[in-house]
Amino acid sequence: MAESGDRPSYSCGNCRNPLAFHSDLLSKAFKAKSGQAYMFSHVMNVVLGQKEDRQLITGKYTIAGIFCSNCRQELGWKYVRAFDPAQRYKEGNFIVEKLKLAKEY
Repeated sequence: MAESGDRPSYSCGNCRNPLAFHSDLLSKAFKAKSGQAYMFSHVMNVVLGQKEDRQLITGKYTIAGIFCSNCRQELGWKYVRAFDPAQRYKEGNFIVEKLKLAKEY
């Protein structure tokens, strides 16, 4: 969890709405529609879309799209359920496309 007083490290690339702290970044080794994507344990200022079952590269999942709460740009998705027990570690985590992020310094 981020220390109090920390500023968000990642924001929406479209409107600069704060999205996540560096301490919430789990991995940079994910792929999405636009290319590289990051996995976060927690994101803020997002709205969840409808849940749907989808076949992804590593298997079948129930996911929900995530959208910026300010400008409504689609950012990625939340893993709700993994059908493969070996992929369950992803449940509850968020994938955000790198192209849709701005890194704050």
